[in-house]
Amino acid sequence: MTASLLVELLVEELPPKSLRVLGDSFASGLVTALRSYGLVAQDACMTPFATPRRLAVHLTEVYSQGPETNLRQKLMPVAVGLGPDGAPTPALLKKMHALGADASVLSTLERATDGKSETLFLHRLMPGTTLAQGLQAALADTLAQLPIAKVMRYQLNDGWESIQFVRPALGLVALHGESIVPVSALGLIAGRQTKGHRFEAVQTPLSIHSADGYAQQLLEEGAVIANFAERRALIEQQLNSVVAQAKVPSARALANESLLDEVCALVERPHVLLCSFDPAYLQVPPECLILSMQTHQKYFPLFDPQGSLTHQFLVVSNIHPLDPTSIIQGNERVVRARLADAKFFFEQDCKNTLESRVAGLGKVVYHAKLGTQAMRVQRLRLIARWVAQQMGSDVGLADRAALLAKADLLTEMVAEFPELQGIMGGYYARRDGEDDAVVKAIQDQYVNRRHSEVESQPVLHALVIADRAEALVGMWGIGLKPTGDKDPFALRRHALTLLDVLTSISALKAFELSDLLEYTASLFDPQVLAQGTVSEVESFIYERYFHQWTALFEAPMVEAVLAMRPPWHQTAARLNAVKAFSLLPQASALAAANKRVRNILLKSKDVQPMAVDANLLQEPAETALHQALLQCVPVAHEAFVAGEYTRSLQILAALRAPVDAFFEQVMVHADEPALRSNRLGLLVQLQAAMNQIADISKLAR
Repeated sequence: MTASLLVELLVEELPPKSLRVLGDSFASGLVTALRSYGLVAQDACMTPFATPRRLAVHLTEVYSQGPETNLRQKLMPVAVGLGPDGAPTPALLKKMHALGADASVLSTLERATDGKSETLFLHRLMPGTTLAQGLQAALADTLAQLPIAKVMRYQLNDGWESIQFVRPALGLVALHGESIVPVSALGLIAGRQTKGHRFEAVQTPLSIHSADGYAQQLLEEGAVIANFAERRALIEQQLNSVVAQAKVPSARALANESLLDEVCALVERPHVLLCSFDPAYLQVPPECLILSMQTHQKYFPLFDPQGSLTHQFLVVSNIHPLDPTSIIQGNERVVRARLADAKFFFEQDCKNTLESRVAGLGKVVYHAKLGTQAMRVQRLRLIARWVAQQMGSDVGLADRAALLAKADLLTEMVAEFPELQGIMGGYYARRDGEDDAVVKAIQDQYVNRRHSEVESQPVLHALVIADRAEALVGMWGIGLKPTGDKDPFALRRHALTLLDVLTSISALKAFELSDLLEYTASLFDPQVLAQGTVSEVESFIYERYFHQWTALFEAPMVEAVLAMRPPWHQTAARLNAVKAFSLLPQASALAAANKRVRNILLKSKDVQPMAVDANLLQEPAETALHQALLQCVPVAHEAFVAGEYTRSLQILAALRAPVDAFFEQVMVHADEPALRSNRLGLLVQLQAAMNQIADISKLAR
């Protein structure tokens, strides 16, 4: 028979930032395991539930027992199980008895070869897994595999047994239709009782009548909206409704996806309320107020139609009193204290200039092996000046931005709100009368992935390049490189940001990554950085670059282009040219020939190739290849210099016939040294011509 299944695990308040993931994992894990036992119909529907105090799943069309299975079981060799007269031996009878079979099934035994000898096999029809058995195993597997970042250890009521789980478990419900499924988990025995809302439940504990009526009964009697998606949609609806009632016309609430998920994970019956604070606090930079309300208090700030922060905000309450005044006043009192602190810190910070704080960085440790923040700032200044000089931009402004970039680390505001590093520095720099380019650089120095940045911000770009290069070389050089999924100093993100800047600025067309890294490394104490740091960091950055392009082009094409370490601005054009070249009928043969050339030259390192002497060309095929090179290479090079990479490779495609003939008819490693050296020189010319745009040998299959 089939009926709906409900499984609910009642717990103490779950971590709000991971509730949605935990709920989905709990539901999908149970359903997947039950399907493996054949307990779920093909067209069954799953509904996950997740509230601050419960993980649950409702599944339709669940069988009380899985299907029977035909088991083929190996017994023993025929020579051991049957006597000369075909009668069963005592060993076979004993084995049959152990398996619960009798002599009546002897005639049904299968005789088959198992690869070594003729063997007896028993066929039995085994009963399917019961729902209780399958659900018990499914619960154990699912709970063990939940994505829990940090587990708690707590004791059961007996005072002896300890349990490890994300939060203490309080109850377990398992209903198949209206019947309890006898299972247990985390020291709990399944029943039908659960708990509703902490404060507004009509009845608690709540006895669930049936699996299908769970959500409705929990809502009506427990005042709990169990479905995460429904609860989240209700919050959004209420936010929009209350915003429409705000005193600010056309106001909008700042509600990002992560904040909505987190607030939804904090309430079981949401109720949105409109609150406000003293407009005098709007004198504080809005980022401080937004951070206080949104990140620390989980409030939704309100903005006017022009995008400016207003003195109103929205609160999602977990209770529905007839008069919400006390709730509104309580939240306003809490936020008032937060904003008063922010206002005080801001006013105190404004009493000193950013420049006056720079000296204090000498007392702040950047890293035990890399010195203080003051030492780092000195390195940043030198790198920023070097980069600005390469770009042909204002060296003095780049130096000034690097000098002041880390000074806000010593402000009260950043000490209280570390997330505002750079942002507050920008505000203080503007108050100090610094150049707008310096202000912008300080303010946006921590922004990652800047594809939309325009090229009119060279000071910002110089600071960002200096900051990321210094961090990459320094941290990598002392052994703090990324490993697996661990990257505590965000070096992967630094590499991507550095790539975004380097590839998007036309002023950096002649900018060599190796030069930047070599110069950066020269600013550290030689005893600090490990040998090979520069080459390893360069390879690491190009590896990030490789993965970026493989989303658009095939990996061999990207590998072929990046092997030549082209200027940043040429990469896309070269990749498009290689892609067009790969579609030509000559491409495969030329790539294979190029790979053959590379291997020959690698094996001939002891022979110095000479400039090609036409008088030493003996075979018609090598003369033909030499003439083809003389005709094609200048034209192809002219197209290469003009940036017409596709045309350049198409011209070189004409070399296929003479190249094929050369390898068919010419012995490169001739006995005569001069002849051998001359032919190697011809291959060097061929390789140089073909590999101007990309290493074509990488395209060989």
